[in-house]
Amino acid sequence: MRIRVVNPNTTAAMTELAAQAARAVAAPGTIIEGATPTMGPVSIESHYDEALAVPGLLAEIARGEAEGADGYVIACFGDPGLDAARELARGPVIGMAEAAYQAASHLGRGFSVVTTLSRTEGRAADLAERYGMTRFCLGIHSCEIPVLELEDPKARTVIADACREAVHADGSEAIVLGCAGMADLCEYLTRVVGVPVVDGVAAATLTVQSLVTMGLRKSGRGEFARPLPKKYTGPLAGFTIENAEVRS
Repeated sequence: MRIRVVNPNTTAAMTELAAQAARAVAAPGTIIEGATPTMGPVSIESHYDEALAVPGLLAEIARGEAEGADGYVIACFGDPGLDAARELARGPVIGMAEAAYQAASHLGRGFSVVTTLSRTEGRAADLAERYGMTRFCLGIHSCEIPVLELEDPKARTVIADACREAVHADGSEAIVLGCAGMADLCEYLTRVVGVPVVDGVAAATLTVQSLVTMGLRKSGRGEFARPLPKKYTGPLAGFTIENAEVRS
């Protein structure tokens, strides 16, 4: 089984971090492939960033289809391009926020989300509503650390403090980490905060793996059928769909 973990931004170090989180939980025989787009923002911290990350993400999905990937993880907490990626892929495509919310809902009566910048809190709330998780999501908190500064050794202390404050303020019984750049902190945060801490990359990897193991693939009918053949122009000319193929 081959699972492609697509980091929608162009920072290769973050791709490797996400791939490592996926490999840590993957079953023997499951191959994890990290993928970094060749176009797009270096980090995703706004709706503008998210919109411009989608073409690069879709190019990696198309490449995965050509190379025989069995399923995909979108390693960004905004789950950018998820619906479009599902149109292109034959196998399952799971967003990390989608998987993290579902996993956390099994661990207690409610969870809190701890994310990077406060401007991303609205997106996390929108996704909780989309995925039917509003009754479980007790609060969304930010630590005001930009994505590319999460590698700073001081960041883990700030994130831990934010997690503790979220548990106290919300009465939550689990924490969802709202960025793929936090994926390596779960064990540490679980220990120092005292509640289960969920990384969506790991959760999404196991979801994809389970679906593929059960022999389940995306439905080819309705909304998530392959896009209709259509010409694209300008900088997007390479994404023209001909005979249900995407050139990237």
